[in-house]
Amino acid sequence: MDACGPLDAWIAAADRALRALGAPARAARPVPGEPDTAKSKLSADERRRSAGLMRVNHAGEIAAQALYHGQALAAHNAATRQMLLQAAREEADHLAWCATRLSELQSRPSLLDPLWYAGSFAIGALAGLMGDRISLGFVVETERQVEGHLEGHLDSLPRDDARSRAIVEAMQADEVTHGANAKAAGGIDLPPPVRSLMRATAQLMTRTAYWL
Repeated sequence: MDACGPLDAWIAAADRALRALGAPARAARPVPGEPDTAKSKLSADERRRSAGLMRVNHAGEIAAQALYHGQALAAHNAATRQMLLQAAREEADHLAWCATRLSELQSRPSLLDPLWYAGSFAIGALAGLMGDRISLGFVVETERQVEGHLEGHLDSLPRDDARSRAIVEAMQADEVTHGANAKAAGGIDLPPPVRSLMRATAQLMTRTAYWL
């Protein structure tokens, strides 16, 4: 915990949660792609497909915020904590980009966002309590899986949806950087059963968030 004390750390964590779930998402970087480039080209089915995939990505970014916040709260080293919070700030851009695209597609975020946040925060805090190297290894594996997940979305998004594709590509580049930074900072490889459990949990969330 920071020198300011555990109570202040928990207050800060609660503030981050409220900002992630309640405040309109704002990006420090412009939304990738041109606005509404595909609006006149997408069929109704293609728009629903894009909206479902971007809703999954938005839910994933809610979970990413929570993971980083939970890990930062339990981090043992101040440098590790700051790295996690910086990554969370960059992930907040992704959250805002996905929210913007959902609005352009006349759709909505997942109704289960509070559940995704709460569950992911608990997982992140547990990883943090296990030590910084394990926690950083968790980041490495998470970002590796997210990178593959986003690659799958690039294959699934309608070819004419240039806006969504540009957003996903920019997100994917950031995830690669976050994973590499965590590895360089000392993240260790997680055991195969843990990686499999992480993958199964992510699949459950993505399948549910697509519809809800």
